[in-house]
Amino acid sequence: MNNLPILQDLRVFLLVAKRASFVAAAEEIGASPAFISKRIAILENILNVTLLHRTTRRVSITEDGERIYEWAQRILNDVHQMLDELSELRQEPQGTIRIVSSFGFGRQFVAPALSALIQAYPQLELRFDVEDRIIDLATEGIDLDIRVGDDIDNNLIARKLASNHRILCASPDYLARNPMPKTLNDLPSHSCLVIKERDHPFGIWQLQNSTGSQSVKVTGSMSSNHGEIIHQWCLDGHGITLRSYWDVRESIKSGALVHILPEYYQSANIWAVYVTRLAMSARIRVTIEFLERYFQLHYSEQIEVKSDEGLWKNRKI
Repeated sequence: MNNLPILQDLRVFLLVAKRASFVAAAEEIGASPAFISKRIAILENILNVTLLHRTTRRVSITEDGERIYEWAQRILNDVHQMLDELSELRQEPQGTIRIVSSFGFGRQFVAPALSALIQAYPQLELRFDVEDRIIDLATEGIDLDIRVGDDIDNNLIARKLASNHRILCASPDYLARNPMPKTLNDLPSHSCLVIKERDHPFGIWQLQNSTGSQSVKVTGSMSSNHGEIIHQWCLDGHGITLRSYWDVRESIKSGALVHILPEYYQSANIWAVYVTRLAMSARIRVTIEFLERYFQLHYSEQIEVKSDEGLWKNRKI
């Protein structure tokens, strides 16, 4: 039923309306703009309405299209809920699930987990995108955002998949040319490699230790919006960076990077985030539970974090 032409056409219409572009919609689903245009024309013919205003530069929704848009959302949500309830009864989750994550974490950790998910639940259909920007889950039709960081809107539901934190690190080469920072107040005098995280102000590092939290404003001649680039620049000796432990742990283990000011860290747990309408979804529940088990099995380990009192404590990653 999920493959009925009318349902597919309603999905295409919602996508075109959200993207305001036939080309953008075509790119998202891997089709041609001509295919998208044909499906919209067929839907308009079936419904006997004009859904979209078309110009050479932009597509906008008509008044009739606005009403159909609301109906289409309700219809597709109801179909998903019906399939969820049926799959719950059969213990076989099915249906399409759209998941998004950041570039680095998504490629290294989420993608392998989703590969294992589909092997375990072959009735699921998966669309996985990587984006280093804040995603509006409701308007962009995303079911799950697997994100790193604890700043989550109150109108969203979040389930913790694994514990994680960000740490300060630099290469031995950089530290050979520059004094080792002894406190956070030393960081502004260093070259810092700053990344625009999805959940953190640019150039402001908020860190904590056993006595509380502290903000420090850092600067440097190199910055990026991509974590893997920052990681490589750090390896190349260009400065100090604040990166998730999952990202730099192998470099630290090999000695390619040095964990500096180890008593300080920034909480950045791994979460599955979704909208409230999916709270009872069987496919969402199964996916989240699977990812939680997968991350704990494959990526959970202990590192030592030194406290101010000179004691050592374990933090789960």
